[in-house]
Amino acid sequence: MEVVLQNLTKIFPSRIKNGKEVVAVNNFDFTIPDGKLIGLLGPSGCGKSTTLYMLSGLQKPTSGKIFFGADDVTELTPENRGVGLVFQNYALYPHMTVKQNILFPLQNLKGEDRLSKEEMIKRAYDVAALVQIDDLMDRKPSELSGGQQQRVAIARALVKMPRILLLDEPLSNLDARLRLQTREEIKRIQRETLITTVFVTHDQEEAMSISDFIVVMKKGVVQQIGAPQDVYDSPINLFVAKFLGTPPINVFEGEIKEGGLYIGEERVLETPNIEDKKVFVGIRPEGFILDENGPLSCTLQNIEVMGRDVSIVSTNPASASPIVRSIVDADNKVAEGTEKVYFSIKPNKIFIFDHETEERINL
Repeated sequence: MEVVLQNLTKIFPSRIKNGKEVVAVNNFDFTIPDGKLIGLLGPSGCGKSTTLYMLSGLQKPTSGKIFFGADDVTELTPENRGVGLVFQNYALYPHMTVKQNILFPLQNLKGEDRLSKEEMIKRAYDVAALVQIDDLMDRKPSELSGGQQQRVAIARALVKMPRILLLDEPLSNLDARLRLQTREEIKRIQRETLITTVFVTHDQEEAMSISDFIVVMKKGVVQQIGAPQDVYDSPINLFVAKFLGTPPINVFEGEIKEGGLYIGEERVLETPNIEDKKVFVGIRPEGFILDENGPLSCTLQNIEVMGRDVSIVSTNPASASPIVRSIVDADNKVAEGTEKVYFSIKPNKIFIFDHETEERINL
């Protein structure tokens, strides 16, 4: 099911008299391709959950349109949209068994959509098998782990055969190991069902690992849309560059002058086509190459061995953060007692941003 958002806007009135309105989502324009998994990504308060709730019908847009295929669903109630919604806190009925929780949406269908008892049970067991909980059907939620409860919530959303599946931070209540396992399961289920899915998260690693496309938002405004690797490799502005990546990108105060990029007094890159100006310089941690003749110098603080990689922790007066973190191959050795480390920079891992607008400047 292709989903089209046209100039979608949501404004909440102020809670205080004569206060300023809150623009939660501002002019969101995007087409979600049929059968794809889209990650809505951004910090708290960026408007991602509000967008999800407008898709579900739980909140009405201030302006704009929502289409499921050719159908304008902007004014439709949630129960008539054909969506499956999975909440952060699972929202399972504690007094019901797993089977009863999954059956509940089917038992509320009316008219021509109503199924026979045999059809409902078959469909419930089919989706339970899909999410691998068919051996837990007689248990109650209190007897399940967090990951199992999340699978029940997903099964309950899928059993209606929704036109689209909406997931609101579904992994945030799970521990690290379960999060990894469950996000792999979500991707597998989505690929098997080919249901258009919208996944809301503030965790960029989650979004990048399972999404076909990510939508990065800030204060209600879409910053960038694209395939996860494309957005990581080519951020449109400093916000996107800083938001994506673990460890985060290293940001320096810089300057373009006389056809070169300077970090402090060091000329680290030739920039013949850019006019002189103050800039921010972003360098991905994996963009550093240990090089005793390299143009960028940092004061060594610590070396963290991570197995196949080594994390070099250093400082630089022009850095926007207290430390500079560089990830290099473990075969690189830094002599004991070294005070200064010198780096060359991989050209595809360094980004320049306008100091005023924070928009990226193409090299």
